[in-house]
Amino acid sequence: MDRSRRDFLTTTAGAWAACAWGGTSWAAQDPVADDDLAWLPLSEVSALVRDRKVSAVELTRACLARIERLNPRLNAFITVLAERALRDAKTADSEIGQKRWRGPLHGIPVALKDLIDTAGVPTTAGSAVFADRVPRADAEVVLRLRNAGAVLLGKLNMHEFAYGDSSAQSHFGPVRNPWDPERVAGGSSGGSAVAVAAGLCYAALGSDTGGSIRQPAAYCGIVGLKPTYGLVSTRGVVPLSWSLDHVGPMCRTVMDAALALQPVAGYDALDTNSLAATPIDYAAAIRGRTPALRFGIPRAVFYDDLDSEIERAVNEALRVLRGLSVSIQDVVLPPYKTLPVVAAEAYAYHAPYFAKTPDRYQPMTRRRLEAGARVTATAYIEGRRELDRLRRTVLSVFQTVDLLVTPTTPVLPATVREALADPGTPPPGGVAPSLRNTQPFDIYGLPSVSLPCGVSRSGLPIGLSMSGPPLGEGLVLALAHAYEQATEWHRRRPTL
Repeated sequence: MDRSRRDFLTTTAGAWAACAWGGTSWAAQDPVADDDLAWLPLSEVSALVRDRKVSAVELTRACLARIERLNPRLNAFITVLAERALRDAKTADSEIGQKRWRGPLHGIPVALKDLIDTAGVPTTAGSAVFADRVPRADAEVVLRLRNAGAVLLGKLNMHEFAYGDSSAQSHFGPVRNPWDPERVAGGSSGGSAVAVAAGLCYAALGSDTGGSIRQPAAYCGIVGLKPTYGLVSTRGVVPLSWSLDHVGPMCRTVMDAALALQPVAGYDALDTNSLAATPIDYAAAIRGRTPALRFGIPRAVFYDDLDSEIERAVNEALRVLRGLSVSIQDVVLPPYKTLPVVAAEAYAYHAPYFAKTPDRYQPMTRRRLEAGARVTATAYIEGRRELDRLRRTVLSVFQTVDLLVTPTTPVLPATVREALADPGTPPPGGVAPSLRNTQPFDIYGLPSVSLPCGVSRSGLPIGLSMSGPPLGEGLVLALAHAYEQATEWHRRRPTL
C-alpha cells in the first residue's frame, strides 16, 4: 500500500479511542449493541438522533467498529477518516442539542465513491494514476451533504475510473460481495454498495454511467437510485462521460434513498449539465397515498436470455405489482446501437494522463481508452445527436404508461477470479452483459431505481428496476416503496 494511503487510513484503535464521547471511548462499547445500531435504517436512526435518544457519535463509533472488523475482508473503503468523522459527529450532537437540527442527514455517517472530490482528502478513482491526488475543493454534492450535517466516514473503492462492471479492477484490490466474498460486488460503485449492504454506513453516493449504481445495488441486495440526468450535480466528480454521468444515493431502504437524495438534488449554476429544476419532497411523495399506476413491460432485450433464477424472481415480483397497478402492458422502447460517446469522452478526459503514464492504468481501462482514441469526430458527433434524439423520443412511451419495470441485470455476479481472468478485453458491442438492462436508462436520462426482489439458490440477491419519466423520482420512489412494503426482501442481511 502507498505510504500516502497509509497516512490517511486512521482505522487504528488508538486513533478512535482518542476521540471519546461522554468520557467513553469507542472501544468500550458493546460490539453486539454497535452492530444492532449500525443495521438500523437511516430513517430510524435519523429520528433517534433528532430526538437525542442516540448520539451521532454513537452511530459513528458503531460504523467505524464494523469497518475495522469487516473492511479487511470486503475491501469497500480506500480511505477511512475516523478522527475527522468523530469530530464532525460531536459537532452535530452539539448543534442538535442547541435545537439547530438541519434535517434527516444531520449526524448520519455516510461515505462517498472515491471519484467524488473531497478537499484535503485523497480522491483516487480507484487508480494508481490518481493515487496521490488530493483535491483542493469539495464536489458540489459534498458541500450539500456537509450543509445537511452528514458525517463523512471516508472514501469507497471502485472499478478504476468507473470504467467497468465488477470493481475487481482497482489499484487497491477487488471489492468483495458481502453475500459471498468470492463474488464481485458489481461496478463501478462496488465499494458504495458493499459499505451499505454490510452495515458500514447508512448511505453512500455512487455514480452511474451505464448502470454503476443500480447493478451493484442489485448484486449486494440494497436500493440504488439513478436520478434524472442533471438533477444531481456532477461538478467535482471525476468524469467517465460528461454526457451520461449521474450521481445518486445507495441505501438499505427506499425511504432512506429518498432522504439521501433530498439534500443533493437541485440546480447547480456552475454545472453545465445541471437541470434548472426544483426538487420535490421525496419522502412526502413516499408517505402519500400511492396513486394507481400503469406499468409498462419492455420485453424486447430487457427480458431476453435471463438467468433462470432471475426470471423466476422477477415473475414473482410482477405478480405482486399487479396488485398495486391499474394495468400492466407490454411496451417498446426506442432501439439504438451502442453509442461511441462514452469511449470518446473518456479518452478526451484521460488523454493528458494517458499520454504520460499509460502503464499505470489497469489493463481493461487501458484497452478501453485506446479504443476511445480511435473514435472519429464524425462518429462522436453522430453519437451525440443520436443521444439527444433518444432522450426526446423515449418520452412518447409515457403517454400510455406511468412507469417501466425491468430486471436490473440479466445475470448473477461473476466470481472475483472470473472478473480478473481476462481484464483486458472489452466485451462484444462494448457493453458488459451485466449492464445490458441498466445502460439504456442512462442513455434515455430517466430516473431508475433498483431494489431487492428475490434471492438465488446460492443466496445471492436479485434486483428489480423501476424507471419513470424525467423528474419522475417521486413516482418511481413511491412505487418502489409500495413494493418494498409488500415484500420482505429488504430485511435480509448478509452473514458477516
